Parts: sequence; C-alpha cells; structure tokens
Amino acid sequence: MARALPLLLLATTALPAQDPTPTPPTPPTPSFAHLARPPRGLPPMPAPVGYEPTAAVFDLGRRLFHDGILSRDRSVTCSSCHPAANGFASPLPRPSGVDGRTAARHAPVLWNRGYGTRQRWDGRSPDLETFVLEPIADPNEMDLPLDSALQRLAADAAYAAEFAAAFGAPPSATTLQRALATFVRGIALGDAPYDRFVAGDAAALTQEQRTGLWVFESKGRCWLCHPPPLFTDEGFHNTGVGVRDGVPEPGHALATGRDDDRGRWKTPTLRGLRWSAPYLHDGSVATIEGVVEFYERGGNANPGLDPRLHAIELSDAERRALAAFLRSL
Repeated sequence: MARALPLLLLATTALPAQDPTPTPPTPPTPSFAHLARPPRGLPPMPAPVGYEPTAAVFDLGRRLFHDGILSRDRSVTCSSCHPAANGFASPLPRPSGVDGRTAARHAPVLWNRGYGTRQRWDGRSPDLETFVLEPIADPNEMDLPLDSALQRLAADAAYAAEFAAAFGAPPSATTLQRALATFVRGIALGDAPYDRFVAGDAAALTQEQRTGLWVFESKGRCWLCHPPPLFTDEGFHNTGVGVRDGVPEPGHALATGRDDDRGRWKTPTLRGLRWSAPYLHDGSVATIEGVVEFYERGGNANPGLDPRLHAIELSDAERRALAAFLRSL
C-alpha cells in the first residue's frame, strides 16, 4: 500500500519564516460547481448513474434539504440533523426527530459523500440516492411515509412548478431522490491548508501542524484507514466504539448478515473535523483531543478489534500537534 504522503516532503520543504496564525473559517457553502470542478485536492466527482445533474436540480434539492415539508409535523428538516454551521453533522450525540424522538445514531458529516460507496455508519444504503430518502419515513427521524411526502409536494404549487422545471415531471421517488442527492454532492470540502501544502505552499501548514502530519503518517498510522485525499478508505472497521461488556453492536453486520462484520463501522472522513463535534458513530467523544486519546490507547478491546489498532505512546506535544493537523483538514 502506498504511503499517504512521502515523509521526505516534510524534510525537504522549506519552513516558513514564521508560522501563520489563521482565523478559523466558517464551513464553505455547498455549490453545484463542485460537481464539475471539485475544490483543490479532491479527485473528479463520480457521475451518478442514470441521470445528469443540473443547476435547477441542485437548487431544488437545496430547498428541499431545508424544508420541513418532508417531515410528518413539518418540524424536522434534513438540515436539522445536518446543519451547515456544525459541518453538516449533528451537534448532538443523537439528533432529535419528530415528537422528541431520537435517531438511532449520530448524524455523520455529509462532506464529500458524493465520493462514497456504501452510505450510513453501518453501510446498509448501497448508494447516495437510496440514502437521501431513508430518513423521511424513519419513525425516529422525519416519520412521513414517502407516498405522503410526494403527495404534499405535488399539492404545493411552487414545488410542482419547480419539479416540472427541473425534471419535466411531477414529484416522484426518483425525482425527489435525484434532487436531494444532487445537493448533497455539492457539499464538498477540499482546498484546506493540507491541500495547499501538498501543492507546494510551504507556509500553508504551521510547524505544529507539520509535526502532526508526521505523527499521522508514522507512529500514529492514522492514514491506514484515513488515506488522502478523502481521508477515509470507505471501509468498515471495528475499533471498539459502542462495545458494551465486551460485546460490540451489530454495525456492518446489519448490512451483510455476516457475524465477522459485527462491530465494524464506516470510516468517517476526517475533513471538516473542526466544525463537526461530537465524534464517532454514537457521538460519544466530544473533542478532537478525545478522539486522539481513544485511538492512542488502541480503542476498546473486544473479540473483533481491527488488528491494525494497538496502543501507542504520544508525548503531550505530539498529541497537540496531531489535533492541530486534524483541524487543518
């Protein structure tokens, strides 16, 4: 397997005379342009199967993403669980649905899900188009049967006109999922200090962040499951999250039915971590520093623990540096 980034680059790139002190930015805005021209550092966006996205479809998806019309009591939107201000992830360990119910898991970040293979923490959704419709009927989330949602949209004159303009067709399961999926594909994140550093801007990372990159690649071995440029292998791993009395939750076994997939969860992207606390599939870790500590001790022991995980020793400076690097993504 290729190394995430040649360590030689760290030794041969000239240091800036003085480390920059960047002001934490707000999350970037989703854009239809990302589908054709992804932000720096990201590969070409895979095209969806069976249709060609358009700006009108993207705009319709954006409106639907923020509209309570898709929930039973109109109180919950897609953005309720994936607010932009929190990096398109929930600020709660388990987000709230209708009638005060709670989702089964933490709502993950939506950054770069257009590149994803199987969706959801457990991988039950085979593609993005399938995934975007599932929260609508979920009783713990939006709790509205899909047929009822489509009837609402068809009865709304403005939405009926927008669907006709975008698709030349009325609201349907197919047109609804294509609109939402197209908007989610526009939630792309790149052009981070890391990307500018790799492109040759020696001053893009501070000295501490560069030390964190070295930890990420060397003794931390983080890149084995979080390889650039997406910082996820799109795989499923048992790191001991959610283990109770030595017994892991089902995890990916819910999708495959295989007992050896028990306790394995989707590797999340590390991009946008600075905005998207709390972390892990159960939202059980509140800070990036807490995530570093969890993996430094080798996760939680259980029979299916991924063999790539083992305890390591980091100095206080290395822990701070690794957290600083992760924030630079």
